[in-house]
Amino acid sequence: MAELRLSMVFFFLFIFFYINLSTVESSMARARQFTHPDTKAFIEVSCQTTLYPALCIKCLARYTNSNVRNEQQLAQVALTMSLYKARSTRSYMLKVAKELESIKAKECPALRDCLQQIDDSINQLSHSIRELRRFDLKAGMTDDLFWHIDNVDTWISAALTDASNCVDEFPGHRMSKMKATIKGKVMNVAQLTSNALALFHQYAARYRSATNKKP
Repeated sequence: MAELRLSMVFFFLFIFFYINLSTVESSMARARQFTHPDTKAFIEVSCQTTLYPALCIKCLARYTNSNVRNEQQLAQVALTMSLYKARSTRSYMLKVAKELESIKAKECPALRDCLQQIDDSINQLSHSIRELRRFDLKAGMTDDLFWHIDNVDTWISAALTDASNCVDEFPGHRMSKMKATIKGKVMNVAQLTSNALALFHQYAARYRSATNKKP
């Protein structure tokens, strides 16, 4: 009887390890399936055209195992990341604003102005992402395509200007921890937006250069 129980134990242990091994092998196979070594090189080369290449590579590194394979997809991802960071920064600033208003702190006016500018940046980034999704590359280089390109360029540039102006609301080097934290977060938004704009310019350049070559 004891031998039977021992045999059953070994049997169930074998089944347990077999199932787990199969699961691990399956996960590794899926990882290999979705890994695109070329994507990493594509991201690294593309980021060299930005003002903050190290930040660009760091933020986009999570997409090295994705199917981001062209300039339009890369610009879309960069804009989405900039929008996410802007929204996160806005949430933090709203929390701080409530605390400062409760004690009627002198930083309130500057923080309110900065919040308005971040709100504008969020709206403009949202517009640019939606506009980029409307691009119909199958239609070729039409006036409609260039109209969309100009719209995206205008909105990203405006979002960058607003974020940069928000940074200017906190001048000087000697500041409180709270102000330094806000300035750091907003600067990050501005840098990500600058990178997104550079990646979009890289994407749009092929169409503008093709137009200039037309007789």
